[in-house]
Amino acid sequence: MTVRSARAIAGLLCGLSLFAAAQEANRTIKVALTDDKVGSEPTTFLAVVGDWAVVQDAGKSVVSVDGQKWLNGQAARGLAEKSRTIYGSRYDQFMDNVKAFAYFPYAVAKDIDDFQNGEIAMRYKLIGGQLDQCAGILFNLKPNGDYLTVRFNAKDHNVVLWTFNKGVRKFVKKGVEDVDVPMSTWNDLKIVVKGTQLQAFMNGKLYIDYKLAEPVSGKIGLWSKTDSASFFDDYTVTLAGS
Repeated sequence: MTVRSARAIAGLLCGLSLFAAAQEANRTIKVALTDDKVGSEPTTFLAVVGDWAVVQDAGKSVVSVDGQKWLNGQAARGLAEKSRTIYGSRYDQFMDNVKAFAYFPYAVAKDIDDFQNGEIAMRYKLIGGQLDQCAGILFNLKPNGDYLTVRFNAKDHNVVLWTFNKGVRKFVKKGVEDVDVPMSTWNDLKIVVKGTQLQAFMNGKLYIDYKLAEPVSGKIGLWSKTDSASFFDDYTVTLAGS
């Protein structure tokens, strides 16, 4: 083998390694409900706060949150065990903060440990709710229970970014304009994160373009508010390199 041939082969192998690394860094995960039982809590999403279940919608399994059966604010069943599953030995502090946010149902995607850069997309359908009609994407969930969410609320007619920090909920950024969507129809919600830059889209339109105070790093999932009744489907995560 000549020196030139050896260099060519080494270059090819290096290129293949870089390509494989890029493929891994930009992999897409679709959270499927294949093994989840209709009528039971989802296993792919760990219900932390609120009443979550897998239901049928037009013959397809989807995740449901029903705040209409849950008006007083309470953690989901088996919170301690689920907290250990999410954060291991650090679950005590997480549980304390969960109880502080008990009026905001959420469920954590079980098999995605740390979302930093990329996209989170889902479909949602608003079914009911007297106080709120809400669906959102949970992200940047920390071991102490702090997190961020981008949500749509039909009662407020807007897409908004909220932060939940040490038991305090705080408004961060509102979408560029108010918007209405019909009840009982499927809609798309997506966030794109690159470093500290966050963009939020609904039904293909950009509503939020905002620079966060620090990079995102944490667990992700589904989010709701008070007595909202909503369906969630096609939860898809694209993990991108930094």
